[in-house]
Amino acid sequence: MNPHATIATIKRILLQLRADHRTVGLIVGVPTLLLTLLYFVYNGSAVFDRLALTMLGILPMLVMFLVTSVAMLRERTTGTLERLLTTPLHRADLLLGYGIAFAVAALAQSLVIVAVAHWLLGVDTAGPLAWVLLVAICAATVGVATGLLASAFARTEFQAVQFMPLVIGPQVFLCGLLAPRDGMPELLRWLSDALPMTYAVKALQAIGRQSDPTTDVMQNAGVLLAFTVVALGLAAGSMPRRTR
Repeated sequence: MNPHATIATIKRILLQLRADHRTVGLIVGVPTLLLTLLYFVYNGSAVFDRLALTMLGILPMLVMFLVTSVAMLRERTTGTLERLLTTPLHRADLLLGYGIAFAVAALAQSLVIVAVAHWLLGVDTAGPLAWVLLVAICAATVGVATGLLASAFARTEFQAVQFMPLVIGPQVFLCGLLAPRDGMPELLRWLSDALPMTYAVKALQAIGRQSDPTTDVMQNAGVLLAFTVVALGLAAGSMPRRTR
């Protein structure tokens, strides 16, 4: 790996993001708008507080998966990736640069959505708000890494979008948002344990219940980071130079 190539990739992606106002709006604005819509659906009731807290882990993962899978596929379909890989730039440098650049975007996204949830929509937690921000960022980076991995198997941007219900849908059903995991059949609990969104929801639920959720948050955040590293490694090994 070449640190200079990675840094150059980070700068290039961040400059592209800054110039693409629609993508910035998707990353930062859409999760906030969806959370606000949920607030009015439940009229600010106690149910909203419970759902909104878990959505702070789900929405960033969903949006970042969509954005990164399409962005990387666009690099391939336009021939940009093929040209880049004729230089000393390694796949690992490219994907690490993508991951870090979109992690910066995820930080901005998480700051906005957590601030809106707490100060405008009144979502309260027993634990510190900083832990909520950490989990939201970790969940978003998982979305980045899995989006990069999914893009390796898509040939068009439409196919990249089609991966979203396949990758994200089961996680939403099994993460504990819609029904307690303890009441699920054993097979579904095992499957839930293999999905990253489960750990984001577990961490956020611990923050909502405990005044000092440090142990639970660190354990689940560590699992999320492990998912990120594994997904980036698999993406680096499977990423083709271009899509024909």
